[in-house]
Amino acid sequence: MNKTLFLLVVFPILFSSCVEEKKNTAYETLGKVNSVSVIIDDQLWNGEIGDSLRSKFAAPVIGLQDEEPLFTLNQYPVKLLDGFLSKSRNIIVIKKNSSNSFSLVENPTTNPQLLIRFSGRTVKDIVDSIEVKEDEISKIIRDSEIRAIQSQIFINKSETNDINERYGVDLKIPVRFKTVMKAKNFLWLIKEVDGGNLSIVAYQLPYKRLQDTTNIINSIVKIRDSIGRRYIHGKKKRTTMHTETDFTPYYSKTTISTATAYETKGTWNMRNDFMSGPFINYAIVDEKKNRVLILEGFCYAPFKGKRDFMLELEAIIKTLKLK
Repeated sequence: MNKTLFLLVVFPILFSSCVEEKKNTAYETLGKVNSVSVIIDDQLWNGEIGDSLRSKFAAPVIGLQDEEPLFTLNQYPVKLLDGFLSKSRNIIVIKKNSSNSFSLVENPTTNPQLLIRFSGRTVKDIVDSIEVKEDEISKIIRDSEIRAIQSQIFINKSETNDINERYGVDLKIPVRFKTVMKAKNFLWLIKEVDGGNLSIVAYQLPYKRLQDTTNIINSIVKIRDSIGRRYIHGKKKRTTMHTETDFTPYYSKTTISTATAYETKGTWNMRNDFMSGPFINYAIVDEKKNRVLILEGFCYAPFKGKRDFMLELEAIIKTLKLK
């Protein structure tokens, strides 16, 4: 079948249909993703300490069209602490005390669980401690959430074997993802969700395509737009996926499976259509095979929050192990 015709047929069906399967996503087995229980008395929560917590841990997520908080903060009084120690996965406890202290304990037996404690003689002492520790805490919570999602992945054996054999990697593809397109150097999988769907695409390029690191983000945008023009089309004629230029993509250098990887987060649009959503793209430098492996996740859910969907896609991609 002609590739463009295939996509014109399958893309709208996938965006509008609903697959009836056994539910086994991380959201159902782990409860609310990206939620933090804050154990703090009302007086402190409604004052400067609460303002500091909200500005740090409920700041807008980078790379989303609509403003969504980094974490959902749920406040409870200190007297309820014992009940939350056995139920919540991420807990921040704040108390005024006779001495200043900070501790972070990871309990791997509770999905896992993070217990973070701040105490201080004054409000200023506690706020200052939050300022110093905010980046460390955010990263630890986020990494913990990713590991929790990964631990709940039910592998789709056929799809996992296919992508692993094609690209010579170990990558876990969850059971509800299905291949909707294969080309010589392109693979596209989709999972239906309520009100939309999640996609993972994979392809590879010669290493020389990213050797010039002076403007990596521009190179990655050009590459993903060329892939969008070639493979990812919408229902209407002359509709192709491209990177939204009104929102500058966020870029960082990281490591996946001991390899250098370039992470790009931004927004995609469908030209000549109203479809859009966030994406997260990893360009993974595999020097041993003289290639760059591209793994990207993107989301289409026009009436839903995207934060947790994008974390799920990131968690799947980060199961990658280069052979």
